Amino acid sequence: MYKYLLYIGIILCFLTGCGEGNEAQKRLDEAHSLYENKQFVAAKNAIDSIHIVYPREIAVRKQALTLMRRVERGECEQNIAYCDSLLPVCNSELVNLKKGFVFEKNADYDVIGNYIWSTMTVERNVERSYIRCGVNEEGEMYMASVYYGSAPINHTGLHFSTGTGTFAETPNIPYDGGTNYRFKDMGNTTEVVTYKGDHCKSIANFVMIVGEKERIKATYTGGKTFSLYLSDSDKKAICATYELANVLSAINTMEKEKSKSEIKIMLLDQKLL
Repeated sequence: MYKYLLYIGIILCFLTGCGEGNEAQKRLDEAHSLYENKQFVAAKNAIDSIHIVYPREIAVRKQALTLMRRVERGECEQNIAYCDSLLPVCNSELVNLKKGFVFEKNADYDVIGNYIWSTMTVERNVERSYIRCGVNEEGEMYMASVYYGSAPINHTGLHFSTGTGTFAETPNIPYDGGTNYRFKDMGNTTEVVTYKGDHCKSIANFVMIVGEKERIKATYTGGKTFSLYLSDSDKKAICATYELANVLSAINTMEKEKSKSEIKIMLLDQKLL
């Protein structure tokens, strides 16, 4: 009786193992079909499920690992093709958007250069309070509240508003001698607070949305109150810089993604040999 039960147990285990093997292979075939149809996300999900549901099917799992590498290679090829299709369009647009900008880069200490709207260069705005903006080569936009006066105001932020009550503002940038710095010269004080990337996004968007429709008041916050109004030239500069930043950022992102995909293909090919 004991031997009989033992034989039955062995047969059931064998049949169960065969069933799991067939099911695992079936799922692998499905994953391969998804890969052939360039449904890479679905293919990866199917492959992952093989490792989770059929951990004892070593042979099928080895095939699944190889297929996963092929899927990842396919994704990389797809990314490269996508970038190659859009980069010429963006670069063509970039040529037009750069008109009106001055490119500044000091070879001695600047790793990345900046595009400045021609009316906003430092040389053309000496000894005056104004809102300055620019964008670096990688597409990071910045805005700066520049104050010039006989007495310091010690400001740390910027608030844009209209007569209808709509507004946008930056986070506070505490004095650090860098992004917020100040100095005295010939009895007058100059303060410059710079808002980079996300710190200036809300006020840049604000100008893009309401700039042509309403007058915009810029209030320096965090210290003694000081305000000025953006001129039409200021608003034009901010809008042009915002558009240039978007294109430069898109180009930078695509170039990085393309490079990462090319490197990954090289590494995957070494494993697929």
